[in-house]
Amino acid sequence: MELRVLKYFLTTAEEENITKAAKLLHVSQPTLSRQLMQLEEELGVVLFKRSNHNIVLTQEGLLLKRRAKEMLLLADRTKEELSGKDEAISGKVSIGCGELQSVSELAEIITAFGEAYPLVQFQIYSGSSVDIKERIENGTLDLGLLLEPVDITKYDFVRMHTKEEWGILVDKRLPISKKEVVRPEDLVGLPLMISSSNPIKNELSSWFGDYAGQLNVVSTYNLMYNSAILAEKRAGALLCLRLEARYENLVFIPLAPRLTLSSVLAWKERQTFSKATAAFIQFAREMQKLNDKK
Repeated sequence: MELRVLKYFLTTAEEENITKAAKLLHVSQPTLSRQLMQLEEELGVVLFKRSNHNIVLTQEGLLLKRRAKEMLLLADRTKEELSGKDEAISGKVSIGCGELQSVSELAEIITAFGEAYPLVQFQIYSGSSVDIKERIENGTLDLGLLLEPVDITKYDFVRMHTKEEWGILVDKRLPISKKEVVRPEDLVGLPLMISSSNPIKNELSSWFGDYAGQLNVVSTYNLMYNSAILAEKRAGALLCLRLEARYENLVFIPLAPRLTLSSVLAWKERQTFSKATAAFIQFAREMQKLNDKK
C-alpha cells in the first residue's frame, strides 16, 4: 500500500463522495476511482458500499480507516524525526495521559524540560490506560502516564510521587453528601457509575469486600468528565479519583478505609526514540531522582 493511495482513501472516506474527494485531492474522478478499486483488489476486500449519491465504508473499510490514520501519522512523525537538525535538539514528544492528579507533576517536568530545550514541542493525548498502551504499542505515542495496577512488564518507567485517591462525586442535595468519608456499606443500593477498567474493578472489588455483590452499578466509564455531568443530573454517584476539577453541584467524599493508587510515566523498553524523546526520558529520570531525595 502506498501512502499516497492511503491519503486518497482517507479523504474519500471522510467526504463520503468521490467527486468531492477528487476535487480536494486535485485528481480526476476516474483516476481516484481507479486507485480505490486497485486498493480493494490489493487487499482482497470491499471497502465501500457505493450508491448514486454517496459511498459508505464497510466494516473492512472502517478498519482500514483507523489503520490508515495510524500509518500516515507514523510516516509524518518519522519524517519529522529524520529531518531534525544535528546542532540542536528539536522535534515532538507525544505523551498520553489519564485523568490523574499526577498530570500536575508531569507538567512540572515538561515545563522544566521546555526551558532547557525550547525547540521541542509536545503532543498531549488524553485517554484511558488501555487506550494509551495500545497507542504506545502501535507507535503513535512515545510515553504514557498510566494508573496502576497496569501491566508494564514490557516497559521502562519512572514512578510519580503523587498518590491518586479514590472517592465518590455525588450531588450535594443527597443525604450521603453530608458524610466526611464513605464506607462500603454506605454505597450498597446507591446507583453507582464505576470505571470500565478490569484492573480498577478488581481493586475496587477488594475494597468493597463482602459488599461487592450488592452494588447497584448503573453505568461504566473510561474517562470521568461525561459521567460527572450525569452525577450532576443525579443519575448516580460517580466512583472516581480525586481531581482538581470543581463542579458546582457535586462534592467529593473520600473512601474509608482510604484507597490510593500510584501512577507511572512509562515507555517501551529497548525502543529507538527520536533525539527529542530520548532527551525527555533522560530528563524525566533525573528530575524524579532529584525529587526522590527531597
